[in-house]
Amino acid sequence: MAPELKRKREPDAEEEAHTSFPKNKIKVLLLEGVSQKGIKMLKDDGFQVEALKTALTEAELLEKVKDLHILGLRSKTRVTRKVIEASNRLLAIACFCIGTDQVDLEAAREKGIPVFNAPFANTRSVAELVIGNIIGLSRKIGECTAAMHRGAWFKQASGCYEIRGKTLGIVGYGHIGAQVSVLAESMGMQVIYYDVIPKLPMGNASQVATLPELLSKSDFVSLHVPKLPSTKDMFGKKEFAQMKPGAFFLNASRGNVVVIPALAEALKSGHIRGAYVDVFPVEPGKNGEGEFESELRGCPNTLLTPHIGGSTEEAQEKIGEEVAASLLKCVNEGSTQGSVNFPVVDMKVDPSGKTHRVLIIHENKPGVMSAINRIFHDSHANICQQFLNTLGDVGYVIVDTNVEASMAVKKQLQALDTVIKVRILF
Repeated sequence: MAPELKRKREPDAEEEAHTSFPKNKIKVLLLEGVSQKGIKMLKDDGFQVEALKTALTEAELLEKVKDLHILGLRSKTRVTRKVIEASNRLLAIACFCIGTDQVDLEAAREKGIPVFNAPFANTRSVAELVIGNIIGLSRKIGECTAAMHRGAWFKQASGCYEIRGKTLGIVGYGHIGAQVSVLAESMGMQVIYYDVIPKLPMGNASQVATLPELLSKSDFVSLHVPKLPSTKDMFGKKEFAQMKPGAFFLNASRGNVVVIPALAEALKSGHIRGAYVDVFPVEPGKNGEGEFESELRGCPNTLLTPHIGGSTEEAQEKIGEEVAASLLKCVNEGSTQGSVNFPVVDMKVDPSGKTHRVLIIHENKPGVMSAINRIFHDSHANICQQFLNTLGDVGYVIVDTNVEASMAVKKQLQALDTVIKVRILF
């Protein structure tokens, strides 16, 4: 390591990555039982990794986050603005799951911290679980199992059906919805779907124009929508009333899209023949922490699981691999490819070995790039390549420049009020 790097006093100096900062000093905290595949990838690259099986509270995170360079979590840990503002070295936050609503994305972007996830890695796992529960509901598997555990033997065909020839209505035809469509059709189901934008159908599936049309035609209705202001409580008393009498309902998407009391009422009245729910508006923070409370407990032919849609060994391994790969590119190259809250910049590394890479996160305001480029000019820097992108109020530019000018450039950039963070990689 160059002697001058050891003497730096600026906070950003300890954020140096690649060979410009010792990798064994890059501190990584992974929570909630992240896959061993992801842990191994980060350790093999030389990072100092601490992996915990549980989630942490805000108070616990406030203490832990102070010296961290990378924070990784799944769905239970909440990374609030208060936690983000308490950090002074974070380079990235990694969500080893699909959703990112557990992180204050705006606060992270303002602090110059990209947030990564794995949006498609558990698609198959969720789709298989939905198909399995379609069969489970149509054969009353939950009630049969509960009765036998009580010592009762009731064999009957009444109210039990094959799924072949039945109509599955999919609400939200994204990656998971489309995968459910393929699997359902392969088992003889007819598939229709509703989405807010036109989507290319898989196989013989067909898109319907309105949600009420889908509800009136479907024997099974399965939700696969993201968590958005427009999807909050999108399924309530009115929507359940529009479903065919005796239809089945499934939700393995987001907990706040369904009005749970309305679903419980529809089940108890017999209008809905059964339901499968994997996600809930309020979920316990940790396994075994308190009692799970829901109006759905005790409802007839109702299958409940504790948010396990993506909880398979295969999905978690793939998630670990994808997110760890994104983190390595971010730390080692400055890439933000795959980030959900940050300007996407991904520039090929100069193989000559004659350049330093300057990473500049700045406010997205008129005149900022002019001031940044003026610093390179005044420092007699030779810019070999440059890549700029912006998102909202934040801009991010990567510049490969000659070795001799990099430290002078960095010092001047840090003095700009409009620059949020500067790193140098070499």
